[in-house]
Amino acid sequence: MSKITSIEISHHRLALDPAFKASWDGRPRKHFDATIVRVKDDEGREGIGSGDLMKGFEGHEDLFIGHDPRHLERHYEVLSHINFHYGRCWPMDLALWDLAGKVTGEPVWRMLGGRADKVRLYASSGVLRDPGAMAEQAERYIAEGFPAMKVRFSSSAGGRSGWRDDVKALEAIRARVGTKLELMVDCNQGWRMPWDTTLPWTFKDALTVANELEKLDIYWMEEPLFRSDRKGMKALREATSVRIAGGEMTRELYEFRDIIEERAFDVIQPDVALVGGITGCRRLAYQAREAGVTFTPHSWTNGIGVLANAHLTAGAGDAPFLEYPYDNPEWSEARRDYPMVSPLKHSDGWLELGEAPGLGVVLDEERLKATRIA
Repeated sequence: MSKITSIEISHHRLALDPAFKASWDGRPRKHFDATIVRVKDDEGREGIGSGDLMKGFEGHEDLFIGHDPRHLERHYEVLSHINFHYGRCWPMDLALWDLAGKVTGEPVWRMLGGRADKVRLYASSGVLRDPGAMAEQAERYIAEGFPAMKVRFSSSAGGRSGWRDDVKALEAIRARVGTKLELMVDCNQGWRMPWDTTLPWTFKDALTVANELEKLDIYWMEEPLFRSDRKGMKALREATSVRIAGGEMTRELYEFRDIIEERAFDVIQPDVALVGGITGCRRLAYQAREAGVTFTPHSWTNGIGVLANAHLTAGAGDAPFLEYPYDNPEWSEARRDYPMVSPLKHSDGWLELGEAPGLGVVLDEERLKATRIA
């Protein structure tokens, strides 16, 4: 029987030059942080996870050491209690799944049900561009084989005068590529950076935008209202033909349960690195399917997080496509996946997961040594 012998957490920082000007953050980002969780067993195998900062985990290692890493439901319960008292330590769940896969010799997607060994991707942009440049980016995505693209609205981050200018970018894309791409929009009204006190849209604001998006055959509008306004989300869902998506920063699984039961969203977007881990989000995939709600995770972290969400989506879900953070040159695969020996590479808009046991993560130890800050 495999037993956990040690848990190590390290923090890393990659300098970004030039800085990354994310659409949701008015302050250019000069570095990109990554937290790496390593769980080792008594036979020398190591599971890898990444995501949130693991605040509050220190001092709870003894709750896992000596246990079989494959007892995933038990470990999930412990992590849920740590989440209640302290912080989000769900990267530990990812590391446990990776280790459990290495113990059993199976990839996680197969352990989760084996529905598929690959996932279709949508290109998730992160930069505000003028309409012509956005249309050019859409053409590049089509050339690479992506079936869909997500465009960020300017939110409160500055760079455009408001949603009407954002719509002009969508119009330019449609004029250039027609219906060759499904288009999604992230309205970025559900949450704010800590320093940003700008008010979110009202219901009538969001409905006005939705009416414009209907004309452009937009696949979904993401986070069009403040995160707690589930009644507003449901009303908006009933008032427009555009799908309503959200939930990327929702902290508790029971909140997603209520969202699904109330049919507040058409699309839920939990991220296994941020809420519930693979073990918890697996429940949501099943609940959503039974309710006719689309389950397709948020995955704007690093390649380890993308892989973990992809394994769940392939193994247990049936999403039309999964988020792939990718907006060259500002947000490249190399920047995103710097903790890994090789960045993930899509194949004609697909991410193939293969037969490697666990999640298939291979860390770049030299890079991690050079970027370690704690």
